[in-house]
Amino acid sequence: MSPPSRHAANRPDARPGSDHYHLPRGAEDLTEQNVRAIVELERTARASRSPAQRVAAAVASFCGTMHFAWLHAVGFAAWIVFNTWPGWSHPDPYPFTFLTMVVSLEAIFLSTFVLISQNEEAHLAERRNTLDLQINLLAEQENTKMLRMLDRIAAKVGVTFDDDPSLAALERATRPDRLAEQIDRIQNDEGLEPASPR
Repeated sequence: MSPPSRHAANRPDARPGSDHYHLPRGAEDLTEQNVRAIVELERTARASRSPAQRVAAAVASFCGTMHFAWLHAVGFAAWIVFNTWPGWSHPDPYPFTFLTMVVSLEAIFLSTFVLISQNEEAHLAERRNTLDLQINLLAEQENTKMLRMLDRIAAKVGVTFDDDPSLAALERATRPDRLAEQIDRIQNDEGLEPASPR
């Protein structure tokens, strides 16, 4: 069996394992591949949710729509009219004690569902931030390595950059822990509010 052609590996519909992620045909292909990779990560994270988390997310999503608001407005209006209309039996007369109890119980459960959904979203956001930080650190390490390689190439061909003192600093690897300490120190010196802990 003949090996797959180079053009087949460059097709956007090439299967995983064919290195198609690293062989985009243009900037548009590259961004599409990146977006699809992030979407797949999000889909995988959401697929691992428990049934309770799925229910909470569905309830919280529905509660944030105008359909939910209109449903309550119509329901409350109908209940008030039914319990105030002259000549009718009023199972929950003014001040509508039963309606108040139902609304209070609903508020408790809705708040719980919303908090569960927000906790899940916060977990996904923290995961995205961690991924973003790792990619940024990797890019910084790659840039540091490229600067060192370019410096050696420049020295090999006799080009010097002695008039640029920042070059030596940029060639040193960035220490995330020291950078965080520097940010905290500057914020304290400037009287800025530090980031609130989670």
